[in-house]
This record gives sequence, C-alpha cells and structure tokens, in this order.
Amino acid sequence: MSESFPNGNSARSTRQKRALAGALARSSSFRSAQDLHAELRLRGERVGLTTVYNQLRALADTGELDVLRTDEGESLYRRCSSGQHHHHLVCRSCGMAVEVEADAVEAWAEAVARRNGFTAITHTVELTGVCPNCQ
Repeated sequence: MSESFPNGNSARSTRQKRALAGALARSSSFRSAQDLHAELRLRGERVGLTTVYNQLRALADTGELDVLRTDEGESLYRRCSSGQHHHHLVCRSCGMAVEVEADAVEAWAEAVARRNGFTAITHTVELTGVCPNCQ
C-alpha cells in the first residue's frame, strides 16, 4: 500500500518521503514539522528534521498540504483533502480542522482588490474556536 502524494511530480520517491506521507495520512489535524519528525523517529524512521522541513515545504508549494501559521509564527501542516481554494475552522484545543467555503469572503476580497486597483490577489482566512468535543 503506497502512502505517497499524487502530485504528478517526477521527483524520486524515497523512504523518508513515503514515511512522511504515511504520518500525514494517519492524521487529520494540523501538525508541526517537529511533531511529525518526533513521530517518525518513534516509529524507527531515520529521517532528519531538515528533510522533514524540506519535504513539507515542497508538498505545500504544490498544494498537497494545507498550511496554517500559529499566533507564534509556527507553520502547521495537514494533508489537503480538497484541491479547491478553501479556508479552515480550527479547534484551538485539539487542533481538529474543518474545511469551509466562504463565498462572502471571496466576494469581499475581490471587491477590496478591485477598489484598490489590485489584480491576481491571494488571501488566507483561518477561523479558530473550540470544537464541540472540547467544549
């Protein structure tokens, strides 16, 4: 059973990449590079933290991972379950995340850009709260 990412990349699949893909596939929460690295080490994988960071960045750049930035500036990663532009509602307690569409946000962003003469805009909106299980 392969735990790789379907990115269509011709990049070589290594043992470390497969191990990281497996760790991401087993989790539905956003996780830090350090957390993923620790899990891999506990599973007996010989992979460096720099390799984990590099692979996470590469997967995020191709859109295969969602990335959140914490209030402290740390990046958290999760396997993207949607190929479409979306936003997240994330539990501050357990990290559970729900992908949400926000048509009103999209319209607002386009209107603000248009009023100010901007084109080709991008944006990120992340909502945080406490999920029903953690209340």
